Amino acid sequence: MTATAKDIIVKPISRQDADRVITCLHYSGKVVRNSQLHFGVFMGDRCGGALQFGPSLDKSKLIHLVEGTRWNEFLELNRMALADWLPRNSESRAIAVACRLIRRQYPHIRWIVSFADGCSCGHGTIYQAAGFLLTGIAPNKNLCRLPDGEVVHKVTLESSPDQPRAELGGLSYYEVTGGKYDFALHVEVVGGTILDGYQFRYVKLLDPTARLVCGILPYSAIDQVRGKMCRGEAVGVVD
Repeated sequence: MTATAKDIIVKPISRQDADRVITCLHYSGKVVRNSQLHFGVFMGDRCGGALQFGPSLDKSKLIHLVEGTRWNEFLELNRMALADWLPRNSESRAIAVACRLIRRQYPHIRWIVSFADGCSCGHGTIYQAAGFLLTGIAPNKNLCRLPDGEVVHKVTLESSPDQPRAELGGLSYYEVTGGKYDFALHVEVVGGTILDGYQFRYVKLLDPTARLVCGILPYSAIDQVRGKMCRGEAVGVVD
């Protein structure tokens, strides 16, 4: 009998194991260091993916999306990566199961936020299938493709501005920008290219009493901005 997404098992794993899976499978090849909850995605005894949840890097910008949210009452899905050999629709199934586990084990968590990056991945079909609400669409000017093909995010640079960077010859972001947040200067210095596309913000309400303040966009709003993308490439666009 052919396996389906309903056959996958989602369960907690160690941070070390989750980091190894994400490093191998995620398109960025990088983990988010402040992730706190880690789930493995299994088919039988074989691990084929991982999800990592943790606090958003700038919680102050997101906490007001849901009315009355306290500082520790929401998480961000920081990273998710699944192997191609898992059954179709495993991504949305894994997210849905992980959210149910969080609601059961950590009832103070009222909602989850995540971002779909059209420049690098897609417009969030898996979030839609998992019952997430589309709450924001914004042009994404925060990703730079380096001359060697690596893609670096503005947040990565500005969360560790004193860290030496290979593309800067060992200098740090601050050393190049004079101690300022100046992503455009970094792009110019490294000879990079800003990637065109959109970022899509999705929210999953775990608490049935939670109320969104920001409003909900129909999924069709993505079509209206011609924002549908898959693996960084526009899809369904007709001129």
